[in-house]
Amino acid sequence: MSDQAAGATAGSQQPPREVLDTVAKAAAQDAGGIDAGLLDDFLDAVWRAVAAGRRLPASRVRGYRRVGEDAAGGGVALRALLDLYLSAAWRLWRRLPVVQAAAEDPQAVVTAGEVLLRATDDAVAALTEGYQLARRQLVRREESDRREFVDDLLAGTADVLGLLRRAQRFGLDLSGPHAVLVVRAAEPFADGTAAVTTVERRLQGSAADADALVATKDGALVVVFSAPDRVAVAEVCARVREVLGPAQQRRWRAGVGRPGSGPGAVVGSYDEARRALDLGQRLRLGEPVADAADLLVFEVLLRDRAAARDLVESVLAPLREVRGGPEPYLATVETYFDTGGNATETARRLHLSVRAVTYRLARVRRLTGVDPTRPQDRFGLQAAVLAARALGWATPHED
Repeated sequence: MSDQAAGATAGSQQPPREVLDTVAKAAAQDAGGIDAGLLDDFLDAVWRAVAAGRRLPASRVRGYRRVGEDAAGGGVALRALLDLYLSAAWRLWRRLPVVQAAAEDPQAVVTAGEVLLRATDDAVAALTEGYQLARRQLVRREESDRREFVDDLLAGTADVLGLLRRAQRFGLDLSGPHAVLVVRAAEPFADGTAAVTTVERRLQGSAADADALVATKDGALVVVFSAPDRVAVAEVCARVREVLGPAQQRRWRAGVGRPGSGPGAVVGSYDEARRALDLGQRLRLGEPVADAADLLVFEVLLRDRAAARDLVESVLAPLREVRGGPEPYLATVETYFDTGGNATETARRLHLSVRAVTYRLARVRRLTGVDPTRPQDRFGLQAAVLAARALGWATPHED
């Protein structure tokens, strides 16, 4: 190196402040207008490292990890942060004294390039590490807060005002009517799985105007959504069904509670949805989504479970003694009532002959003393059959 170049390099240990400020401002614009202060001391450190022909000190590199953490916490995109540093590096390059004196010592330029590239590489690696670690911590904290909110919302034990404030953070305005949909499947649902995330994406911006919160609870999929009317409820149910596919194939069932306003109404709708799901399974409804609004008669029947059991036992107990159990006879009576007392249609639905249907109805009459074909006997028998289904009477282990 010539004496003139050496003197220039030695005198360049102190970088001109106006040069660094100009480079920082331009790099910030390159990165989308983010805060130039995120460069911290990078430009000064690189200038000095090139002048000394050495790598960045380890203490400085660790400092960029902290910058990455702060950027993640401030919501700065990682791409923008890295763009800021890379733009600053290439813009600083032409300002370096050793580069401006390149004709006098070309080899010094090569060394300076190596130092700058290595310094940039070290800084970017530390930035990325700090950013990613901070993002993981933020995601875990967010997941924890979200889980705590879901648990408090569905349990109804937290203070109402606090829940209303926290709900807004998760996209819910509980001042309006909301309903809850609960889905259970053969394979339990878990947060972060494809089915859960797909349901959440599918509900965003739906025609039901569903500011939906999608979560899991005890292995079930839980959707809390805006339900201004029955159309909104039907829309959300339809979209969830589209994601989950055929109920028989995935072996899933769902229950939806009635809408209401406020956190307390969400708890009530959640409880109704779970009961509706259970009743739909007990009643073996063909429709996989059981609506609590359509099952109020069963709620009335089960309000006094002891009385419902007495009704079932007093009417249907003799069917327990039949070989093969009471199920075939309950199914026949149930279908007979559903078809409006049409034995031919009952036979078609049950894949039986009409003779088999009439035989079963006659046997019910002989064993119970109640005639399914007589209008005056129909109400009591139908109520007993409905109560038996709701109680799981034909399969006691389900009750």
